[in-house]
Amino acid sequence: MRKIYCIVFLIVVILGLEQFYNPKTKAFTQPAVTLSKASFLPNFDNLLQNHPDTLTWKLLGDIKFVKKKDKTYGEVQFPVVNTKLRLTNKRKVAMSGFIVPIDNKNYALSKNVFASCFFCGKSGPETIAGIKFRGETPKLRTDQYVTIVGTFRSNESDVDDWIYHIEDAVIVKGAK
Repeated sequence: MRKIYCIVFLIVVILGLEQFYNPKTKAFTQPAVTLSKASFLPNFDNLLQNHPDTLTWKLLGDIKFVKKKDKTYGEVQFPVVNTKLRLTNKRKVAMSGFIVPIDNKNYALSKNVFASCFFCGKSGPETIAGIKFRGETPKLRTDQYVTIVGTFRSNESDVDDWIYHIEDAVIVKGAK
């Protein structure tokens, strides 16, 4: 079977080169259009914009905490984000969850509905991500289930901030 593949490959190469062979001069000619190596590579920026990484709450929940001293609060549990999420930092992502209002202008995306969100005592801080919307903040309902696309950012050093953020966010599913 391997020999057949090799023969087919050689035939394809020969037929491909035949178009550049000049039988009168018995030499190969340059193609009319030269293609750079880069023209064969896909546009990765465009692929990223159209196909963001999808983050799951299971992946965000794969987190460890370590005790460290903090100037303001004394000894505090600091998050240690897993390697996959570190690699996703500052990349475009898609995520689904429930809208939880923080105040009149700010929202978070939660794994759970408002009644079970982390500041009500049922879950940890890794089950929520702060949202900064692109442009004007849309009108949203509590517990509205949405899918958003935006830039992911994690935080392992500021105990007064969310562990996870979705910035420049746009709702792609679930908005009314």
